[in-house]
Amino acid sequence: MDRIKKLCSYLDKCTVFADVGCDHGYCTRFMLKNGLCERAIISDISEKCLKKAESLLSAYILSGKVKPVCCSGLEKIEGADAVLIAGMGGDEITEILKNSYIPENFVFQPMKNVRKVREFLLENCAEIILDEPFESFGKFYFVIKGKKNGKKIFYSEAQLEYGLNSASADSRKYLLSELNKKLLYLERPLNEQTRTKIEKEVGILKEVLDYES
Repeated sequence: MDRIKKLCSYLDKCTVFADVGCDHGYCTRFMLKNGLCERAIISDISEKCLKKAESLLSAYILSGKVKPVCCSGLEKIEGADAVLIAGMGGDEITEILKNSYIPENFVFQPMKNVRKVREFLLENCAEIILDEPFESFGKFYFVIKGKKNGKKIFYSEAQLEYGLNSASADSRKYLLSELNKKLLYLERPLNEQTRTKIEKEVGILKEVLDYES
């Protein structure tokens, strides 16, 4: 499935939806077309990039349903009860949250360094409701969904590395893919420190797969 279509399936109904780093604005269009929000805010740090979404959503902008904002991260995003940040690195998402706030409700889709996002959210007492990989055209992406306030949860070392939810078909496919990569890597000549690190990671992956089987 297309990454954007799959990402949209994780979005819930809200009053004001904010798409940070909105790219073409497809997720915002999905929310409005399906009656999942009353109004939306689209933002990007680049005016040029924001223009792409403004073009797609021009009718909604004219009707007052969409407000475009050129800003860094959540800097000028106010009044949104649900925020999507997708397609950025985990370092970038973490920096955005550090420099602003954790949204009331959020869906984050980091392209890499996912653990960093998990650790920041947990350290700041956010509730993570869902944290799993999904597959799109042979590549895996993680989605983290949650809210600012709620039940505080604790992650194991395995969950920090591979997500909270590992029972879905995509999750198991991802875990097996990662396990096979690491087992192949162990066939190479490695120094003791690297071999010990990879063997530890293999052990964690096997534990997760055994637990969910």
